[in-house]
Amino acid sequence: MKRAVLFISGFLFLNGMGSAGDWPAFRGPNGNGVAEEKNVPLKWDAKTNVRWKVKLPRPGNSSPIVSNGRVFVTCAEDEKGTKRSLYCFDRKNGTRLWVRTVEYKEMPTHRTNPYCASTPAADGKRVVVWHGSAGLFCYDFEGKPLWARKDLGIFRHIWGYASSPVILGDRVIQYCGPGKEIFVIAVELETGKTIWKTIEPQQGNGERNSEGKYMGSWATPVVAKIDGKTQVVCSMPTRVVSYDPQTGKILWFCEGISGQRGDLAYSSPVVQENLAVAIGGFRGPAIGFKPGGTGNITKTNRLWRTPENPQNIGTGILVGKFLFRANADRKNTVDCVEATTGKLVWRTAGASGCWGSIVFVDGKMYVTCQNGMTLVFKPNPNKFELLAQNPLGEQCNATPAVSDGNIFIRTFDHLYCIGE
Repeated sequence: MKRAVLFISGFLFLNGMGSAGDWPAFRGPNGNGVAEEKNVPLKWDAKTNVRWKVKLPRPGNSSPIVSNGRVFVTCAEDEKGTKRSLYCFDRKNGTRLWVRTVEYKEMPTHRTNPYCASTPAADGKRVVVWHGSAGLFCYDFEGKPLWARKDLGIFRHIWGYASSPVILGDRVIQYCGPGKEIFVIAVELETGKTIWKTIEPQQGNGERNSEGKYMGSWATPVVAKIDGKTQVVCSMPTRVVSYDPQTGKILWFCEGISGQRGDLAYSSPVVQENLAVAIGGFRGPAIGFKPGGTGNITKTNRLWRTPENPQNIGTGILVGKFLFRANADRKNTVDCVEATTGKLVWRTAGASGCWGSIVFVDGKMYVTCQNGMTLVFKPNPNKFELLAQNPLGEQCNATPAVSDGNIFIRTFDHLYCIGE
């Protein structure tokens, strides 16, 4: 009974019942990129509306989180990724409070995906970080190690790793991959002990599928309420899978994100109770479907499939029946897609692609491009309605965090706190 109570209260926290103004995980308190805030900055640059900034030792693609007066971000200490760190800063002034470093042998990654691409997650007392093959680690807010899981496996891929942990009540949900064995695991937040583990079947060696094409998923699971039940939904290399967060049982799955260039998933699925969209990696297919049901719902629930799309790494936002997504291709930046049909409504042209995910706050969309320019636009399905362009002049592949009227941006050089 105790675990059930903790589980339910944790789901309430994930859906906005935690500390006001916290952004405690990748894509915010609900894992969907939506911030319940007002009066956030509209305009800034490297000198204007910067409350503080701190230097980071290495480039990285992970995003900052904010929890109970702390800002956390991951960063490698060396080029080979043999020292992987979690940094903790005071959110008021950027003072570095502590650093915890895990040492591990050299593993491959791609130059565009530096080590420590996984975003941490926190609950106001504890912070959890996944360092790929090095393991899953938990600390208290003073930096004291609480537990470590170094036995989860080897996740070797030429493109590295990126999936982020999700705290759901009394447990941590983590997708572990890509690699020879990939799975979703739930461990106790208190102890790190395994609650359940569900292996995802795959054909290939973790880097190449049976046809010799690329394979892998770098997606972070999302929590959604579907069919009146809390579910964990994750994009796997060939399909979108829903899990029972209590037991790990697969509830349903929808196929269609495997494409001509391989079995790949970079972004998380965008899920509402009655509508969802998932996009394959490497300019792969996109699918729209009605989530829910049991077993293979591809034939019954899939609404559409477009076989090729712009390169997609960051996750978009659904507003009503319209999906707004940012593209990683340099020739175009933002799309509006009718999520019930897959029809492209409009597309902008841009000089820099976006690896970060979109954040929706106070009726406006924020997305940071690779050149450090944050675009602010309205979710207007009729046209691209730009409100502001905010340059920092530093490369960025991360997603902004929004907390108590401030915006936190991690570039390849600095961690910024933006505030008027």
